[in-house]
Amino acid sequence: MNDVDSPTGTVVTLADGAVRATIATVGASLRGLVVDGVQAVPSYPIGVPAPSCSGVVLVPWPNRIRDGRWGDQQLAITEPAKGNATHGLLRYTDYRQVERDSSSLVLTADVHPQPGYPFWLRTRVAYALSSDGIEVTQEVANLNDRPAPFGVGAHPYLTLVDPAAPVTSADLTVTVPAAEYYLVDGRSIPVGREPVTPEFDLRGGRRLSELQLDTGYTALARDTTGSVRTTLAAPDGRTVTLWQGEGLDYVQVFTKPEYPGADGPVAAIAVEPQSCATDAFNSGDGLRLLAPGENAAFRWGVSFTR
Repeated sequence: MNDVDSPTGTVVTLADGAVRATIATVGASLRGLVVDGVQAVPSYPIGVPAPSCSGVVLVPWPNRIRDGRWGDQQLAITEPAKGNATHGLLRYTDYRQVERDSSSLVLTADVHPQPGYPFWLRTRVAYALSSDGIEVTQEVANLNDRPAPFGVGAHPYLTLVDPAAPVTSADLTVTVPAAEYYLVDGRSIPVGREPVTPEFDLRGGRRLSELQLDTGYTALARDTTGSVRTTLAAPDGRTVTLWQGEGLDYVQVFTKPEYPGADGPVAAIAVEPQSCATDAFNSGDGLRLLAPGENAAFRWGVSFTR
């Protein structure tokens, strides 16, 4: 399939058997995923920017920094309504393609020193199709001669659109294996971290139609492979899973009942793997210091099973 130019940069299609993914170079974003005819990551119209940060890689911090300020640094305010700096510095950057074949793609972009973040990082995002979905590796290298604080994340959406057996948001169950969640203020900045209350406890599964969330979670349970698995499941066992590997110890869950899909609104939920909490540059919760010359790598992916 041919590449397509769009407001989200070059849209690249990867295909291998029954798995097809689209990747946009702006924000190195996962723009859609279809497995065995089932849409697991929603696509959106080709002529519009990414809706609600759809699929974008977040670096050198995910989510928000209060007032855009940390230490003696002042970042640009990119969420004026709440007065925060949000979703890092590469959300609107057009990544370079450095490796590519029919089923994999590697993109790279640098964070250059700038007001509010005087550090030089090199980032690399590798997408590779698997038998049941897609695997993603995000890498960050410190090109400075001093340690650099950082966090990473991604903003993929999950859906389950199956033309052969349609389901609604009332049919779909969301399960998140998290024992703690973050209380936030009116600016969506954490003000506390507590054991999940019944309203926010998703360990036993909750119907997507019942949820209105923009909530951070941690104390995540890992399976025998070391992965955290958040699922969106139909009653007959069809399941879309976002798994996140070691070092991604936080997840933000954001419900979007009417995601603007390419063929009309679909029920979707953002499941955002993160290496640190919201406002970690101030709280220190999960924030890492990358030594000069050090490289850090994080893995996550999306799969569909019947």
